[in-house]
Amino acid sequence: MSTIIERFEKIKSKITSLGFNKPINIIAVSKTFSLDYIKPLIDHGHLHFGENKVQEAQVKWLETKKENQNLKLHMVGKLQTNKAKDAVKLFDYIHSLDNPKLADALAKYQKSLNKNLNYFIQVNVGNEIQKSGIPVGELDAFYNYCVNEINLNILGLMVIPPIDQNVDNFFKTTNTLNKSLALENLSMGMSADYIAAIKHGSNFVRIGSSIFGSRS
Repeated sequence: MSTIIERFEKIKSKITSLGFNKPINIIAVSKTFSLDYIKPLIDHGHLHFGENKVQEAQVKWLETKKENQNLKLHMVGKLQTNKAKDAVKLFDYIHSLDNPKLADALAKYQKSLNKNLNYFIQVNVGNEIQKSGIPVGELDAFYNYCVNEINLNILGLMVIPPIDQNVDNFFKTTNTLNKSLALENLSMGMSADYIAAIKHGSNFVRIGSSIFGSRS
């Protein structure tokens, strides 16, 4: 068995041992790794993969997705508006919806390409100047705009907590905001903190290095 599969199965076992009833979706974040390198996990039957750059994802996944239509591709990085059309063509989930201009572009291309993607709104819970995400005070208005005016399928919220701070506080706050919007899905948690995220209600965890190893 390949090292990647061993690591993946260990993570699955850890999650199962937490004893939660709802299924947890592991997004294997394969950014910077070649398709040959991640292929063992595809062959193993895993379906959810994450990328953070549209151009890299096109090279790696365009043909692979045609061959395996059950694969689900998640955009987990910052998405520029000028890449929205290409993103709609390729991805199934966008985890980084963070401004009205991007929302408008995605809605436009969904309509023209006859596709309906799943979205998470990225929230800047830590109020960090350098980080993307809707400010908490603008979340309700942005959510209502996305759902009621441009018909985007919003599954839940996404957060990347500040580095070197207690993640529990940020996960707890995001879960509370999610519930206030009556949303059932949460995209929280990466390799270092996915257990804490799941304990605070996350059911989509974005795990890269713990599966694929360190990036060069």
